[in-house]
Amino acid sequence: MSRVWNFSAGPAALPQAVLERAQREMLDWNGSGASVMEQSHRGKRFIAMAAQAEADLRELMQIPADYAVLFLQGGATQHFAQIPMNLAGEGDSADYIVSGHWSAKAASEAKPYVRVNVAASSEAADYLKLPPHDSWQLDPNAAYVHYTPNETIHGVEFHGVPEAGAAPLVADMSSNILSEPLDVGRFGLIYAGAQKNIGPSGLVLMIIRRDLLQRAGRPMARIFRYAEHAAADSMLNTPNTWGWYVAGLTFQWLKAQGGLGAMAERNRAKAELLYRAIDGSGGYYRNPIEPSARSRMNVRFTLHDAALDAAFLQESEATGLLALKGHKALGGMRASLYNAVPPEAVEALVAFMRDFAQRHG
Repeated sequence: MSRVWNFSAGPAALPQAVLERAQREMLDWNGSGASVMEQSHRGKRFIAMAAQAEADLRELMQIPADYAVLFLQGGATQHFAQIPMNLAGEGDSADYIVSGHWSAKAASEAKPYVRVNVAASSEAADYLKLPPHDSWQLDPNAAYVHYTPNETIHGVEFHGVPEAGAAPLVADMSSNILSEPLDVGRFGLIYAGAQKNIGPSGLVLMIIRRDLLQRAGRPMARIFRYAEHAAADSMLNTPNTWGWYVAGLTFQWLKAQGGLGAMAERNRAKAELLYRAIDGSGGYYRNPIEPSARSRMNVRFTLHDAALDAAFLQESEATGLLALKGHKALGGMRASLYNAVPPEAVEALVAFMRDFAQRHG
C-alpha cells in the first residue's frame, strides 16, 4: 500500500524518514538485539538516547540553562489540571486567555485547583478572531497567565508572543511547537502533547523555568509534582520509552532540515498556498477566520454548498488525501499542516480542490 498525504489534526503525520528509521531499528535498536521498547529505561543505552534527545531539543529551541526539560505522560489535557496544582497555592488566582476550544477546556479543568480569571475571551465572536490585547483584564497578583498559541479546532493562532505582565506566561503549544523559532525566555512554562509536531501520542514535552519548580503548589502525591520529575530526569516512574525515542528521531530530522528557521519558512509557504487557493476560489471555498489570526498549522474551510461535503471527502480520500473532515463541533473541512506534512502534500490538495470545483460547479 502506498503512503497517503496525511492532514490529520492529531495523532498526525510523522516524517517518513523518522518512520523508516524506527522501522529499521524495531527489532535491533542500537546493536542491542532488542527493540527500544524492550530496553530498561535505567540502562546505559536508553539514558544516553534520552540525554541526546534533550540536547538536540535544547539546540533546536535555544533553551536557556535555567529551564528544565521534562518528558512526561498524560497528554496535555492532564496538565490542564497538573499545572495549577504545581504553580498555584491555596487561594491563588490565575489568568486564562480563552481563544478556542482547548484554552476554554484548560480554564475549566483548572477550576478545582485555582481561582480562574478569564482575562480575555473571543467566545462572543465564535472564536473567529483573537481577543484584542487591549481588552485583556490581567490580575497583577495572578500566579501565572495561560494561553493557547494555536487552536487546532477553531484554526486561530497568535503570531508573536503576547505581553503578559509580571506573571509567568504558560503556553499550551501542542499544535505549534517546533514550527518556528521561539524566544523561550519569554515563558515560565511551555507544554505540548507530542502527537502533532513531536512524535507519537502518549508523551508530553514540558519546558519549565527552574525557579517555578520551587513553588509549593498544592498538596499532592510525588508523581504529580514537576520538581520530582525534574530531579529524576523524567524517570520518576517508567517513561513512555517509545515516544521519547521517536521524539529524539524527530529532533534529529528537524536539525537535518535546517532547524526551526527553515521549518518556519516552509510552514509559512504551505499555509499561504492553501489560503490563496481558498480566497481565490470565488467563494467556492471559504475560511471564516479573521486573516490576522489565521493558523498556519490548522486551516479550516467550508464548501459553498454543504451538500457537497460527502463527495469532497470521499473523492479526496480516494485521491490519497487523508483526514480532511473538520471537527464534529464545526463541520466543514480542516487541513492540518504540521512540520511533517511536505509542500507536495499541500500542492496535491490545492490541485484536487481546483479540480473538484471544476467538476462539481
